[in-house]
Amino acid sequence: MGGVSMIKQETPVRVRYADTDQMKFVYYGKFFEYFEQGRSDLLRSIGLPYPEIEAMGLILPVVEAHASYKQPAKYDDLINIVTYLREPPVARVRLDYEVFREGETELLADGYTIHSFVNAGTGRPTRAPAQFLDTLQRALNR
Repeated sequence: MGGVSMIKQETPVRVRYADTDQMKFVYYGKFFEYFEQGRSDLLRSIGLPYPEIEAMGLILPVVEAHASYKQPAKYDDLINIVTYLREPPVARVRLDYEVFREGETELLADGYTIHSFVNAGTGRPTRAPAQFLDTLQRALNR
C-alpha cells in the first residue's frame, strides 16, 4: 500500500452521569467504550462502517488494548475522542486514541487498540482483503 499518511477522526462525546464512578470521575473502563465510538466513527468516515466490513466476511476482534489516564473527565464534560490510523494494516490494524476536554489541549487520556483481521466464516486470522485496503487507500488520497 506504499507509504501511509495518517487518517484522523474527531468524535465529540458528552459524559453521561452513568459514565462516572463514586469519585465523580469517568470510570476508567468507559474510556474503552469511548475508543470504540471513535474507532467506529473513523471507519465510517472513510467508507468502512462495521456492517460493510462484516459483509466482506471479516470481523475485527480486539487482541490488545491499552489506556493511560492523565487527568479525570467528569460528568457533563464535553470531551473529544481523537482517533488515528497511523500504520498500514496487514494481518492486524492498530488505532491510537487521545481524549481531550472540548476546546482544551490538556490530554485526559490516551491509548490504542490492536485488531486482528479474522475470517468470519472460519474464525481464522487472515490478511486485510483488497477491498478493505483499496477503500483505505482512497481515504488516504483525499
